Amino acid sequence: QLQLVESGGGLVQPGGSLTLSCAASGFTVNNNAMAWFRQAPGKEREGVSCIGRSGTTTSYADSVRVRFTISRDKAANTVTLQMDNLKHEDTAVYYCVAIKRYYCLDYRSLPAQEYDYWGQGAQVTVSS
Repeated sequence: QLQLVESGGGLVQPGGSLTLSCAASGFTVNNNAMAWFRQAPGKEREGVSCIGRSGTTTSYADSVRVRFTISRDKAANTVTLQMDNLKHEDTAVYYCVAIKRYYCLDYRSLPAQEYDYWGQGAQVTVSS
């Protein structure tokens, strides 16, 4: 069965850190570009970060650049999003997605059919 499962969400105070993990089964994360999206209440889903198939190319939304780090563990077949210095506006459901491409170019606005598999989402709440 092909699926992505996110974990690591939760409640954190502003300035805190969380690590989201996306575990893949039924396929290898190394074969695709992998990305994280998020959707806050009342807002559209937005791309947060992407890592290319090679693992050497990454891309970040301006709002999270410097604070978030995306990485991939080939042995564990997982993709991780390290989130530091979290802000209230980072509160959202975070989704992991496999992209039908090798590269992250325009990953935030691809045609729907270019997003291969989506995880079920992980809630991140930043609140004092």
